[in-house]
Amino acid sequence: MEPGAGGHSAPGTSGHTDAGPHTEPADDPGTPHRPGSPGGAEGDRSTKVTVLVALAANLVIAVAKAAGGVLAGSPALLSEAAHSVADSLNEVFLLAALSRSRRPADTRHPFGYGKERFFWSLLAAVGIFVMGGCFSFFQGLEALRGGAEEEFSGYVAGLIVLGVALVAEGGSLLRAVHQVRRQGGGLRDPALRTVVAEDGTAVLGVTLALVGMALHMVTGQAVWEASASLAIGVLLVYVAYRLGRDARDQLIGEAADPELSGRIGSLLRAQPEIDSVEALFTMKLGLDSTLVAARIDLVPGLDSERVEEVADRIKRSLARTFPDVGQIFLDVTDGSAEGAAESPAATGERGGA
Repeated sequence: MEPGAGGHSAPGTSGHTDAGPHTEPADDPGTPHRPGSPGGAEGDRSTKVTVLVALAANLVIAVAKAAGGVLAGSPALLSEAAHSVADSLNEVFLLAALSRSRRPADTRHPFGYGKERFFWSLLAAVGIFVMGGCFSFFQGLEALRGGAEEEFSGYVAGLIVLGVALVAEGGSLLRAVHQVRRQGGGLRDPALRTVVAEDGTAVLGVTLALVGMALHMVTGQAVWEASASLAIGVLLVYVAYRLGRDARDQLIGEAADPELSGRIGSLLRAQPEIDSVEALFTMKLGLDSTLVAARIDLVPGLDSERVEEVADRIKRSLARTFPDVGQIFLDVTDGSAEGAAESPAATGERGGA
């Protein structure tokens, strides 16, 4: 590399000074990729157990709620049955996410399959919205429009079913919260985050259904139970929106956490051979895999061999310091790439709703 210019490139770097970096993946045999702390095979096994516990609880509860709802003619109980069916289907989606997201990279997907986790989480959010929220709205509106028969045979059984469901859902929620606390930062995992959201929503939904059914029995007014069903629908739609928004951001290429990006930038700027960091781009490739692309200006006076040595050392340093960084791209430039530092990806600005 000629002094002060970007004339030559090192493996994994680009010596071009024009726009559009030319990069190679930074796979160094001496620095194997390591899973991040909350992820990895062990974390997936724990998450899988949590999902299976939630699935078993929801399947049993869905059958009980449906039987109780038909017997009692309760819209709130039927709404809760739809909620449990949606949750059961979503757990199947999450199990698929856990198994498919860990597949190794191949020629068709060179960055791996980590985003499968986000895709199946998005489907789970859609399932909550369609099967849970919409059916709950339908039941509530039907009850308001036509009224509910005030025959309370089976209502006691329905209340007992909801009481058992509350205990079961609470136990599943405690299991999920325990895993979050044990892993530390476990809500980074969209599968675990979805289970926590589902179980928390289920506990609130069962509570609303209990209150609605009890008030209906005491007052003889179906409006209480219809209102409980509508409230459950609102709750499910809100949770589905939040989960779907998070999955959308991750699917379209969400940047790494600002704190992690700042630490990566600080490490790069601390290298004596780097004159300036013109731009830094990050993107989450999965639960514990992050892509890093940096446009850097090296100090004058480095020859081509020295550039290669510096680039390899910087990449090894990044891989050692940040285990979640799975792909590293360095673009050596002369610092004249105007506007790079002001781009949304470089500054961390976010768009969209």
